[in-house]
Amino acid sequence: MPPAPEIGVAVFLLKDNKILFGRRRSSNIGAHTYALPGGHLEFGESFEECAAREVMEETGLEIKNIEMLRTTNNVLSDTAHVVIIYMRAILSNPHQTPQNVEPDKCEGWNWYDLNNLPEPTFGPLRALLQGGFNPFPVDD
Repeated sequence: MPPAPEIGVAVFLLKDNKILFGRRRSSNIGAHTYALPGGHLEFGESFEECAAREVMEETGLEIKNIEMLRTTNNVLSDTAHVVIIYMRAILSNPHQTPQNVEPDKCEGWNWYDLNNLPEPTFGPLRALLQGGFNPFPVDD
């Protein structure tokens, strides 16, 4: 019997019209690709709690204005199926600098323009963005 799908939360952390990306060192899913901060949803945790926890654990950054944007259902192989909840947030204090808190899992964090994304970008994230999805708020 195949394993149950995993639930991941990924955060579009926005600052000065840029998005925070890190290159994953090792992972069952997405190794050696650029991805957003995020991780597995823990039992009993809200999407917002997971987003804040994962961003803090990976980057040392405190975030606010956390909101859900989109969900994708990704069957990546015969044994890898992940549902990704994409969230959006901004820094609680704009003067914070991302730290590489988990250097065994990530090479480091940098800000990238939506029109100049790092490569290789994690497959489901690349498909979402190349499909025209824009994580930035639309001005009314």
